[in-house]
Amino acid sequence: MQEWQKLLSSSVVKVEDLPFIPDSEEYRERLRKVAEVFPIRINSYFLDQIKSADDPLWKQVVPTMQELDDFFDEEEQLTADPLNEEGDMPVPELVHRYPDRVLLMLNNQCPIICRFCTRKRKIGFPGIVTRETLRQGIEYIRNHPEVRDVIMSGGDPLLVPDNELDRILGDLHAIPHLEIIRIGTRVPGTLPQRITEELCAILKKYSPLFFNIHFNHPAEITPEVEKALGMLADTGIPLGSQTVLLKGVNDDSAIMKELFQKLLKNRVKPYYLFQADMTLGSNHFRTMVQKGLDIIRDLQGHTSGMGVPAFVVDTPGGGGKVRLLPDSVVEFNDKEVLLRNYDGKVYRYPQPTTDASDKIASNEDNICRMTA
Repeated sequence: MQEWQKLLSSSVVKVEDLPFIPDSEEYRERLRKVAEVFPIRINSYFLDQIKSADDPLWKQVVPTMQELDDFFDEEEQLTADPLNEEGDMPVPELVHRYPDRVLLMLNNQCPIICRFCTRKRKIGFPGIVTRETLRQGIEYIRNHPEVRDVIMSGGDPLLVPDNELDRILGDLHAIPHLEIIRIGTRVPGTLPQRITEELCAILKKYSPLFFNIHFNHPAEITPEVEKALGMLADTGIPLGSQTVLLKGVNDDSAIMKELFQKLLKNRVKPYYLFQADMTLGSNHFRTMVQKGLDIIRDLQGHTSGMGVPAFVVDTPGGGGKVRLLPDSVVEFNDKEVLLRNYDGKVYRYPQPTTDASDKIASNEDNICRMTA
């Protein structure tokens, strides 16, 4: 058994073993009711990084009674499947929402179970993703030439054993019209020991391969994580990050700046900052949308442009991702655009005039006639 498998096998999965919870049987009993609905998993590596009950890592993985308190909120339309993934599944566990790409679920197991997960309805339960659902998903991709991009997700694809992952990647890579394979994972930041030389050798065979890695807080980037990211980057895999905006965890511009700068230092491009989804049992993590816009505004001009992700709302009901921007366009018309920069100052950008454009085009026509 490899080190990462030992760390995973010693995960905390019971309320009795959770760190930093009140020594109250009544409290524990209520948490057991939460765990019946939304399972617990904290692998022993990640557990060692948690320092207290106020720790941003603790808040992400330790259940609270709030998960049942916000369980049924009709006004805010919280749902077990907030993005209507089930409605866009032509075959089990494959989501085909956008014209040229699909999301293929390889499993429903994760190195940690995040309390805010969009797929809380699936993660940690047995028998949802199987060899048969994988076979159907790969066959669907093979039979749909419009699909040029597949995102391998779950659960976490990197918890699939090496030989099985090699087989799946090989099957996908052999499909002629499939141009891009992406892996969505939280493993490098939550179980970095999984990134082995053997795994990297497998991944290296299947270029072009891209990683979208989930990071939420700079405390997640430990020396072990930096080593894992370096190994992945050295294989030539482009690395991007996805971050969920979480109340009480990272809803602070200074924290986000530190996170994104650490990621860039480790050759990871911040890609998306997600507004938290409207998932049952995670409403207490949601911030106002304005908070995300404020963070993006605070980042612009104060760190590298490469370190500023796109702020995105994955629209409820399956409408897809919508990018949101701070109010940088003050006013525009046919003559000019007024733009607000990172420092709050307004600048004028003149529009090209119709007369000038016509005059240039006319002169070009005349030159062409003279040289013909």
